[in-house]
Amino acid sequence: MKGKANLGLFGIWILSLLMLCVRGVAQDKLRYSELLSERAMTLWPDSFALDGGKAKWSYDLGVILKGMEQVGLADGNSKWFFYMQSMMDHYVQENGEIKGYDPKAFNIDYVNNGKVLLTLYRVTGKKKYLLAVQQLRKQLREHPRTREGGFWHKEIYEHQMWLDGLYMAQPFYAEYAQLFGEDSIYDDVVKQFTLMEKHAVDEKSGLLYHGWDESRQQKWADPQTGRSPNFWGRSMGWFGMALVDALDYFPHDHPKRDTLIAVAARWASAIAAVQYKDGLWYQVLDMPEREGNYPESSASAMIVYALAKAQRLGYIDDRYDAAIKKGYRSIIRQFVYVDADDHYNLKGTVAVSGLGGEKNYRDGSFDYYISEPVIQNDPKGIGAFILCASEMELRQLPKYGNGKKVVLDYYYNREWRKGADGRNVRYHYTWEDRANSGYSLLGYLFNSYGAETDSLAQKPTKANLENAAVYIIVDPDTEKETEQPNFIEETEMETLVDWVSRGGVLVLLANDNGNCELDRFDELASRFGISFNKDNALMVKNDDFSQGTVYTSKGDVFKSWYPIYIKEISTLSVHKPAKVILKHLDAEVMAVSKYGKGAVFVLGDPWIYNEYLDGRKLPASLKNYQAAHDWVVWLLRHAR
Repeated sequence: MKGKANLGLFGIWILSLLMLCVRGVAQDKLRYSELLSERAMTLWPDSFALDGGKAKWSYDLGVILKGMEQVGLADGNSKWFFYMQSMMDHYVQENGEIKGYDPKAFNIDYVNNGKVLLTLYRVTGKKKYLLAVQQLRKQLREHPRTREGGFWHKEIYEHQMWLDGLYMAQPFYAEYAQLFGEDSIYDDVVKQFTLMEKHAVDEKSGLLYHGWDESRQQKWADPQTGRSPNFWGRSMGWFGMALVDALDYFPHDHPKRDTLIAVAARWASAIAAVQYKDGLWYQVLDMPEREGNYPESSASAMIVYALAKAQRLGYIDDRYDAAIKKGYRSIIRQFVYVDADDHYNLKGTVAVSGLGGEKNYRDGSFDYYISEPVIQNDPKGIGAFILCASEMELRQLPKYGNGKKVVLDYYYNREWRKGADGRNVRYHYTWEDRANSGYSLLGYLFNSYGAETDSLAQKPTKANLENAAVYIIVDPDTEKETEQPNFIEETEMETLVDWVSRGGVLVLLANDNGNCELDRFDELASRFGISFNKDNALMVKNDDFSQGTVYTSKGDVFKSWYPIYIKEISTLSVHKPAKVILKHLDAEVMAVSKYGKGAVFVLGDPWIYNEYLDGRKLPASLKNYQAAHDWVVWLLRHAR
């Protein structure tokens, strides 16, 4: 009996252990970014009214919506974009006026939502978003500054720079520079970060004090240095996020880009040193054990986000990996909970912390920071967590592209149009184009799997393809599209054949007859056993998606039978060594060819541009986004 009892207890123990393991696996697979985004949509369904009051043009909104933008990129679901758009449309009028925005307040916080407006303009091209963006740019032109050129936090906070302000303006400012070619902005962005670090850094710890008063007149300001007295957790989080987000828009060859990366590396070293043993960061960073101090959710989420993104993009090395993972696990354990209605929620966020002011003067002391209320489902806390979770979920994808470069041709396809600022800008199947015609979402997929994306505006040569793992040529120009098109010549074909034989992966995406230079493109494809039939197939009328629906086969390239949408294509004729991987009725649609150490993929359509990936146009039943993931993985796994 005793043996049987022990066996029974052992069985219960094993069963309990298995249940814990299953629960742990399920927990790991939860997409917390989506769960908290869903919660935000239920809390603020149609405008951004806080505490039951009037909807305000609040920076919190921009934090949440930039998080949702990342969620939408990751899952291809258009509902996140449409929510972003509906929230902004509550404020932005058709003439570009912004409800609740007072430009004469010179409040740096007001600029933060401009990042969302830039996204909406780049995707939709609607003029009202451009006009609203230009208002915010005008504010920065006129915004009061310190003697050295640093933006004041607000006009009512004269001569002061706060760490928060770097996040509110600099990523928007840098993206504006990239989009509208205002290159002088880049130097100004670097100046803001270096001035803030110069005046706020503690030489011993490397941490930055919350604020700096150039005039030394504020009661919170040290009379010698002008610094505030403490290291506020969320302010260091704002600063870190500002760095990694602004760097997204810096040209790789900009002479001061490395200056920003160095600031980010110093920030990372200092912030990692004050991570407490529980994995979190505290309201006052350097005194976690002092009575009244507490772990703070928004600071912890911002810091993990910035560290993880900095590591992914190579600004910092792998020494921070353990801190990142421990921090994220601790955030979920400590701050994320499910309520009685099965909603996921975030607790532990300090509502606000500032410096000075006319009423209830904020002196920046330890006692002040711990006196502010701590609440649940604070919008900037939720927004920071969505960003953090999105970045951490990105880390879970296998990095098939690590060390590999995907190069998109800009030589054979080079279409230009007038931009909003009057400059000629390249568009149509480019990484930078976020409109329907662009490949920005495809670029995101390659980046998600660890690959670097680049472009080539010259004819391919052995030298300029040397570091390319994948080379994509899309829809070569005809005279109808470009006055002086670059046609593929014999020497370039020989170069590409040699490059593939040595391990390169070549992608040839054509178009239907009359919309693509098919004669020379066909000559190149035929070197690998594939020809374009120069016809017009899968012609679609009035967005009748059934006319362009085809089905992938489960196999080497696609891991499932997907219904996908492809329209107006040139079909193929396929011969050895190539093989067909997708047929529609009797038509050969997609083919691959193994050639030497490399491979070639051919399709008579550009296919995976934004219009047919981002979910805004196609019905959910069509799986272009899922198929594109499989396709990207196949390309990267076959690349040298």
